[in-house]
Formats: sequence, structure tokens, C-alpha cells
Amino acid sequence: MRGTPYPTLDGLLRGARAAVAARPGVLRLRDIGTSRAGRPLWLLSAGHGPRQVLTVAGAHANEPVGGATSLRLAQRFARDPGVLGGGAGGLNCTWHFLLCLDPDGASLAEGWMAANVSGRSDTVDAEGTLNADGASAVDGTFNGVDTADTSGASGIAGTSRTPHAVDPAQGRTAGPSSEGGPAPEAGRPARAGPPATAPPPIGSYYRGFYRPAFAAQPEFPPVAGDPRAPMPESEVLLGLIDGLRPVVQFSLHGVEVGGTFLQLTRAVPGAPAVYRRIAADLGIPLEHRPFDGMGWLVEGPGVLVLPDGSPAEERDPSGFVSRATWLHAMRHGTVSAVVEAPFWSVAGVGDPRPVAEPRRELADVSEILLGRIKQLESTVGELDPRPPGTPDGLAHFTAARELMDIGSGVVDTWSAAELATTVGNSVSLGIAARRIPLRAAAMMSKALGGAPALDTLVDGWARELEGTFDARWVPVADQTALQARTMLALARALM
Repeated sequence: MRGTPYPTLDGLLRGARAAVAARPGVLRLRDIGTSRAGRPLWLLSAGHGPRQVLTVAGAHANEPVGGATSLRLAQRFARDPGVLGGGAGGLNCTWHFLLCLDPDGASLAEGWMAANVSGRSDTVDAEGTLNADGASAVDGTFNGVDTADTSGASGIAGTSRTPHAVDPAQGRTAGPSSEGGPAPEAGRPARAGPPATAPPPIGSYYRGFYRPAFAAQPEFPPVAGDPRAPMPESEVLLGLIDGLRPVVQFSLHGVEVGGTFLQLTRAVPGAPAVYRRIAADLGIPLEHRPFDGMGWLVEGPGVLVLPDGSPAEERDPSGFVSRATWLHAMRHGTVSAVVEAPFWSVAGVGDPRPVAEPRRELADVSEILLGRIKQLESTVGELDPRPPGTPDGLAHFTAARELMDIGSGVVDTWSAAELATTVGNSVSLGIAARRIPLRAAAMMSKALGGAPALDTLVDGWARELEGTFDARWVPVADQTALQARTMLALARALM
């Protein structure tokens, strides 16, 4: 069956409507507001229990995995409503899915998927249903792992490879651990069924890249007193949180290259261990020390917990200060969990071995970031661009220009936090140092209606990123399994 790697906005809506039509007594779909451009914000709800759970997908335009996960889990609940029921083993809750918080941004970012329509089985069909390799579309499983399995232990058998760690600046392969252990496990379990065909090219992803400027991301409305009014999408989400007062709110995110990590606004006993088992089952590497939540407590590899008494404001590299919507929910006693899934995984991000010269590592990645931004500035300067006259072009231009301006501030943050202390941290820094100018070049080219000089940078930098870190496509079925199983495990722990 032909389809896109992830559901488009239209695919999400078709899939949700089809699921509701099949089980109208279990699922409901309603429009709860509109975006800045007038697009509806759709809430898909499952179950009828007294306790509330909220999942927010599509907070960032370039991260379509959350919509795929939401649709897939809702379809699971429709097939087995007892998961949410009040009987033995049921969660006794109503589970709500905000299918896409930023539909305006998503509409600008999803063009790359149309360019990658294929006959692969790891795609989303015309009805928004995920077709996973070797798994039925109607059996409630993700690549053979049932979404109701919250123990983190799957019945999948198979061998795993032991990947090599990669030097973040030069792409050198590191040898065995100096402490006698292997590099972190990040191989894919052997899978039954027909082999998958080629994954989408990473260059294609970047050529269609869009992610709004920081102040235009609705998950982060401005603080009180900021002259900028909150976006309507932000107000809809805040109103939904205040109305539901959920036990737990999930914010589903993705990163194009790297590993997975979990952020919790409150410690949940046992959750980190279960989450790590789920990631290991799926062969998805953990970020050893995620850079998101710089002031958060590290509760072991891949897990961050918000410290008590933390401020409710967030400052991003552009200087924009916001109120994270997942911190807003804390006033209701809600635990918020941010679940990040990589599209292309890199084994080295989980390597805990110390580096010999942290300052040298930091200097190397800083040179890459600042050097590429300088190269990009020179190329853009030769084009002598003017801000585009169309809203879509201006959105790309503004976001690209912002990324081109934050390089020095990012390097200062890295230096102050002394991040390059392990191989995993250094690999993550090396990815970020390449990702920032790559995203900027891609969006600037789109803003200008296509620029061969910029396209050459995008294609070359994308190939170098993929090759340097041996980035490997994670099947969408595994990306969604990671998020769905983690959500179910946390929901059971909290209810």
C-alpha cells in the first residue's frame, strides 16, 4: 500500500473520522478551536472514565511522529475499550488526543512527505492508518509489540548488533570501552516479515524543513507582561488543560537525528527503568544527558526530572521568555511528560565513557557551528535577499534568520554548562552543531523560492551529518511504539 512516512494533517483527520465511525460509542472527535490561519484544532477522545489523560501532538511543525502515535493509540483503544474501562486492569479514564497543536506550521513542514510517497509497508495509508513492517494494521500491535504491554519487556526474539561510538567532530570510530564494557546497545532487534525497502532520504527531510521561530511555537506562550499576545492555539491548549485538570499530560516530540529521552515535571517511581526497557526493546538509543531542560535533574540516562521550586518560565536561545504549557498544568497537580523519539537514531549519543579532553571536544563542535553559520551568512549575503512578501515565505525567512543569529549564544550555553564530558554528550553536541546551520540553510532556501547555492549546502551538510554519525532510520512503527508504550506505562503508574 502506498503512503507517506507519517500522516499528513488531512491523513490524521481522515484516520480519526474513520476510527470514530467504526466505534462511535468509544471515540469522539470535536473541533475545540482554530489556529491563527483558521485551521481547526481537533480533539479525539476515547473512553468515558472519570479521570482525564491528555496527549498533545504536533507542538513543533517538524515533528509529525506525535500525530501518528496518537492516531495509532486511539485506534488501539477503539479495538479494546477495556484498557480505559473501570474493570480489572482498566485505567478508568478518558484519554484525549490533541491531534496537532500547530496545524499552520505543520502545513508548511509536511511537503517533504509528499515527495517520499512510497510502496513501503512502514508508511501511513490514505486513511491515516500506520502500516508497520510485519504487523497487521488491525491487531493492536506496533511491529509485534502490543501497546498494552507496559512492563517494558517484549516477546520479540532476535539478535542485536553492538554499534560503535563516533567521534563527534571528525566521525572517527571509537574503540571498546576503556572500562571493559561494550558501547551502549542501540541495535535493532531482528524482525519477522518482509524486509523494509529504503527509508526516506535525510536530505529530502531537510529540503522540506520548516520549524517556526521560537516566539511562534504555540507550546510556549509569552510570559505575563510580554506585549505579544498568546497565540490562539496556546489559549486553546491552556483552556483545555484547565478544563480537564488531567492526571497526566503527554507532549509528544521528535528529533530528526539522535536518541530518545523523557522529561518529567515530577518524579514517577519506577518510570525511568520501564522507559529504558521499552527503548532497549526497540533498539532506540538513549540520549546520555539530554540538552533540553538544562536546569533539570538527571535521573539516569535519558531521563530528566524538574527540580522542586523551579521557575515556570523558559528562556530559549533567542532570548524569548515563555511559559511552557506543560509547566502550566502543574497548578492542577498534573504530571507532564515530554516523550522524544528520533527519526534517525545515532548509537553514540548513549555512550557514557568520559572524554579525555572536554574542552577540546567543545572547541571542535563550537568551531563547526560557528564556521558553518559564517559560511551560510556569506552565501546568503551574496544572494542579497529581501524579506519575502508572502506569509509562508516570511515565516521561513524569520525562522532561518533567527537560527543564524543564535550561534554565539548557543556556544556560550554549552561552555557554561560544561556539556562535553562524555562521548555521548560530545556526539549530541556534534549533531546539534551541524543541525542548526542545516535547518537555517534549508529554510532560507525555501524563503527565497529556491537558491542553488543554498541547496548545495543543504544536500552536502545532510549527507555529512548522516555519514559522520551513522544515522539510521527508525521505522515509524518503532517511533510510535516507543511513545505509546511509554505513555501507557506512566498512566498506569500514576492511576
